Amino acid sequence: MEASSTSLKRIKFGKLKVVRRHLLQRYEHQPFISCLAGFYSCRWKRYQRRRTEPGKCCCKTRECVFFPLLVGAFCFSLLFLYMWGEAKNDYNNFDWYNYGNLGFWFLWSLVLLIVAAILFTYITLLLIGTFLVLGFSITALFILSVLWGDQWKTVRLSFQITAPYLHIGAITIMVLLSWPVALHAIRADKKVVQVIIVGPYLAILLFLFLIPLGMYSPCIREMGTLGPKPALIGHRGAPMLAPENTEMSFQKTIEHRGDGLETDVTISYDGVPFLMHDSTLRRTTNIKEVYPNDTAQNAALFSWDTLKELNAGTWFLKEKPFSCMGSLSRADQNQAMNQSIYKLSNFLRLADSQNKLVIFDLYRPPEKHPYRNLWINRTLEVILNESGIRPHLVLWLENDMRSFVQSVAPGFQQTMGSKAPVEDLVMDNIVKLNLAYTEMSSEDIRKYAEANITTNLYVVNEPWLFSLAWCSGAHSVTTNAVHTLKNLSQPLFLMTPQQYNIMWILTDLTSVLLISLIFALHWWRERSFSCCAHDGGPMLESGTYNKFRTELSDMPAVMA
Repeated sequence: MEASSTSLKRIKFGKLKVVRRHLLQRYEHQPFISCLAGFYSCRWKRYQRRRTEPGKCCCKTRECVFFPLLVGAFCFSLLFLYMWGEAKNDYNNFDWYNYGNLGFWFLWSLVLLIVAAILFTYITLLLIGTFLVLGFSITALFILSVLWGDQWKTVRLSFQITAPYLHIGAITIMVLLSWPVALHAIRADKKVVQVIIVGPYLAILLFLFLIPLGMYSPCIREMGTLGPKPALIGHRGAPMLAPENTEMSFQKTIEHRGDGLETDVTISYDGVPFLMHDSTLRRTTNIKEVYPNDTAQNAALFSWDTLKELNAGTWFLKEKPFSCMGSLSRADQNQAMNQSIYKLSNFLRLADSQNKLVIFDLYRPPEKHPYRNLWINRTLEVILNESGIRPHLVLWLENDMRSFVQSVAPGFQQTMGSKAPVEDLVMDNIVKLNLAYTEMSSEDIRKYAEANITTNLYVVNEPWLFSLAWCSGAHSVTTNAVHTLKNLSQPLFLMTPQQYNIMWILTDLTSVLLISLIFALHWWRERSFSCCAHDGGPMLESGTYNKFRTELSDMPAVMA
């Protein structure tokens, strides 16, 4: 029994020795391998072949070169993911652009977002595939900059909303980085190396501390200075809930309390104005099944008798043009499948009956069209004589023959599609500007408002962008998402300057305290090692001391 007890004690003691040996096992930093193994820190490699003395580089040349590439891939992937995430407002335009070039509908925007998110997650969590992510991000940014450069304006606008929170995120990252910076700076054996390590870090930190002094956001404002919520104008109706430019689409906008209706007007070969955005019928009708040889023909070259027989709703259920459409009820699906091309006169009667504003792009027919030179006259005839809509509900956007239109329809609200000097707008009796949201400027909006010229921004779908338009003073927005934006009772990210100052100061003070504690901890630990080496007991040889110090300094990582 005693022998058995002794054997058990030996086994336990042997296990303790194994555990101790594992805990005191010497590990080393290898950034190149860390890129393949984990985030932020290094893979800890046991059984180090050679010892690395404090103050000396533990990395090979290829590892030192690889690390900046890793950081570059991470930064570019983060930049692209942020840019494409903020571009969500225009995904439908991006998909429509690709449709026009490729000839078939697909949610390329969503695929691009998923790929970017997967690759970013991949490099963030695993830090692998550096060259793949770097190549993808650089290539995607270049292509988007060439083909869709306006998205950089969206990114710039997004900073007006997200800047206060990006500032907090950047400070948080600097706090996390303080641990390795302090570790390597204090262990460096030369003052020059310490300055090289700590200098840039402190410079960036100081810049981040002071950057709020130059920060501007229209949503940081005093209480009581926020203007009324912008009116919502349904872009081709409610195209996330029903086929665009159909009666159902406009009924959905009215059902969700939209303030106005936006559409596109084309004139048929026999002079009937109808609603159609594309130059052809290929995307939004079943022309391919009914007239397969005429899919590329201009929509204006068909007679109204032909157009009214086409189905304008089945494509919506088949293609699902918006990724966030959600599931439609069985009744809505049945109704969508039976939609047809909508006449302008019927559209105007609907708007008048519901007291809704209307605004539309009027497309001039192609060459050799009977109404090529009578397009405005024919449209005015329908508005004034056939529809019976009250003139003040019409926002007249077409700039050609504007003087003539004002003379025959003085009640229209004259609307301009581009910025111009206030004096010129007043001279032309312009009462509203219809601008792309990328041209948003709170200063311009305020300047025009002082001259009684209101501003409508298009196409605004995302709540953060709508919030920015609201804070900037826009009077209305054209949107695909009336059903979503109507639920916002106040802008997102709205705060007073006092609230932001408190958030800014607390963030800076907290970060200074944490960074100071981290640096002090590393300094105290190094000082403790020195005291142990020179004051406590027998003197340790330099090599033994360095070994002892490195083992103890690496032990927290071993424990982790």
